[in-house]
Amino acid sequence: MVVGGTEYAWCFGHRHDRVRGYPGCSSTLTLWRAGDRACLRLVFRPSSDRAIADGYFDEGAVVRLADRAYLNLHEPGTVRALLDEALVRGLLPRAGAVEADEWPLFDVVRPPGPCDSP
Repeated sequence: MVVGGTEYAWCFGHRHDRVRGYPGCSSTLTLWRAGDRACLRLVFRPSSDRAIADGYFDEGAVVRLADRAYLNLHEPGTVRALLDEALVRGLLPRAGAVEADEWPLFDVVRPPGPCDSP
């Protein structure tokens, strides 16, 4: 995917992670500049008002339960919207790997309606 003349790549992952102290699962969208080792890992973890794919929803799904707002992390349009917001916020590192809770980006990409505020 090309944004402003820079080529970006991405991949999706889902993991069950007891080793790092989180007893559940997470979905991760990893973004990086083509040819660069620095990357941004956008991590989605379930909570009482948020759900991710884990047998109930399709793989790649992230859902805000209050208004049933849905994004699929396999869809290029979703990836582009999240990448654009990450770039605006300056989240992509120049070196190394950075992890970020991405529910705040979800809420920018899919803002709740006036009657749907969580």
